[in-house]
Amino acid sequence: MRIVVKVGTSTLAHPTGHLNIRHVEELVTVLSDLRNAGHDVILVSSGAIGMGVGKLHLPGKPADIPTKQAAAAVGQCELMYTYDRLFTQYNHTVAQILLTGEDVDHAERRQNFENTINRLLELGALPIINENDTVATAEIKVGDNDTLGAIVACTVEADLLVLLSDIEGLYTADPHKNPDAALIHVVETITPEVEALAGGVGSGLGTGGMTTKIRAAKMVTGVGCDMVIANGANPAVLYDIVDGKNVGTRFVGKK
Repeated sequence: MRIVVKVGTSTLAHPTGHLNIRHVEELVTVLSDLRNAGHDVILVSSGAIGMGVGKLHLPGKPADIPTKQAAAAVGQCELMYTYDRLFTQYNHTVAQILLTGEDVDHAERRQNFENTINRLLELGALPIINENDTVATAEIKVGDNDTLGAIVACTVEADLLVLLSDIEGLYTADPHKNPDAALIHVVETITPEVEALAGGVGSGLGTGGMTTKIRAAKMVTGVGCDMVIANGANPAVLYDIVDGKNVGTRFVGKK
């Protein structure tokens, strides 16, 4: 199975912006094990700006573009250093790919990306992908890593896209406001009613939310790839997700 796992800032970092060491170590262990089992694994990792906020001792996520880009430049170094160190313990080689919207919108550049990532997988490397927040501006941004994860999943013809976040999945109503809200385990078709269940943006350090996740689901299910939204607090849920068990919300791909 070819699996793309997107992990959000809320899973990788504490609200302070500093690394959530336990979560990251658990995530790397599970992804390494899935790789050992013979699966192709691609990680789409948020967290650069959030970690830069912590490393630079900023009071919160910056509002202006230059400070966001400075935080991303600092945070991306720590993020990849951490991944490289942890994956090396399990004898896996990681590769960093930083993308902007132009890289996926421009046909030739998208082909170059596709060639590179497929060759990395052939060579046994584990690609780690993030948006190039240090140089991306509004005109060339993908905008969020849910969408980036979907683009990557479509590009590599993945079987499964998993979005790990700070939410359990898609609910019938906002669970923070409605105690009767129920988790929807399977979505066969993304109807206007399903889209209407999406709320606003997610955590303070992140950029996603349910709206971006539904958009990602529409992209990947249209090319036959399943997508699962699940809580990343316990990365071991990936085992059950890969086994097809009832975890989070699964959007069924249409082939």
